[in-house]
Amino acid sequence: MLFFIFAGLIACAGKPVSASCPIEIIPPRVVVRYGDPISVNCSSPSNQIEGMGWESPYEGVPLTQGVSFLPLQIKSLKAWELEPKCYINFNSGDQCLESLSVTVYRKADSVSMTPPSKTGHMVEGKNYRMQCDIANVAPARNLSVYWFKGNEILRNESFDKESNLSPVNLSSVLNLTAHRGDNGSHIRCEAWLNLGPAGPNLVLRSKSHDVTVLYPPAFVKPEKENVTLIAGGRISLNCTATGNPMPSYSWQLSHVIQEENKNQDENQPTLTISYPGTYNCTVSNTQGTKTKYFTVTGAERNYTTLAAMIGVFLTLAALLFLGGYFFVTQDGTFSFCKGSYIRGQPTSSGAI
Repeated sequence: MLFFIFAGLIACAGKPVSASCPIEIIPPRVVVRYGDPISVNCSSPSNQIEGMGWESPYEGVPLTQGVSFLPLQIKSLKAWELEPKCYINFNSGDQCLESLSVTVYRKADSVSMTPPSKTGHMVEGKNYRMQCDIANVAPARNLSVYWFKGNEILRNESFDKESNLSPVNLSSVLNLTAHRGDNGSHIRCEAWLNLGPAGPNLVLRSKSHDVTVLYPPAFVKPEKENVTLIAGGRISLNCTATGNPMPSYSWQLSHVIQEENKNQDENQPTLTISYPGTYNCTVSNTQGTKTKYFTVTGAERNYTTLAAMIGVFLTLAALLFLGGYFFVTQDGTFSFCKGSYIRGQPTSSGAI
């Protein structure tokens, strides 16, 4: 009979009953915010009990005779370290006990992050140190700090080796090398108090820091370009570059081309030209300067059409010359019988 009783108790929620110490505590573990109440029940299926009690440095329950069920009730828990024990005294004079797991927590007062630099911006390639400060949190061993860039986790740190159960101030550090891809992103830190399935999991976020990264200009297209200009046409040269701050542009042009483009603003990423040659475009900002080179060549002329036209004209000229030689008379008239022609007299064929 006792076997079936013990098996039924093990199946219920709570700390399993052992044959050597038939005590069940429900719930078997408690997660409580500092200052909140707790209520826990201790019971036993044994019929050999003389009395039960709760041993605790904070609001313990003295030995109570002739009971097999005894609650521990604390109206306001104001202790950071607590491990109450429910005990049974048997008629035989033996005693056994079971401990209650209690975690007392305090949500952090604040989570704040120091900016990477006093100037408010970073420079590409330089290393920066950011610090996340968590104020007045407990217990530290249940705390994890996560660093985020947008939704990407950059780093996480746990404090599971911290033994202090009362509130403490903690800090986590992130070392970051600035890259142009970070420009415009948002970095924050989050403090996660992980209290397990028996308690809430609390998350506090710092204010997000907007990242500004200064970096030198970089051309969208290669630094050297060879382009072909069609005869009589115009072409636009593209010198567009990225950079922070936004780069300025300047073009190096010959006097002739300057005259042609005097109405164009040279502080622009594009230049429209109609002459072959070499063109230089320089971009610059506070972080650096770069120059791009354009080699513009004229397209080779297509001489096939020109040669055909000249051939036609020469052929026509030759035909006219031959026609004049054989069929034009001395007085400038035209006759197919030039050789027998006498002015004022008809030819034998009747031609005039």
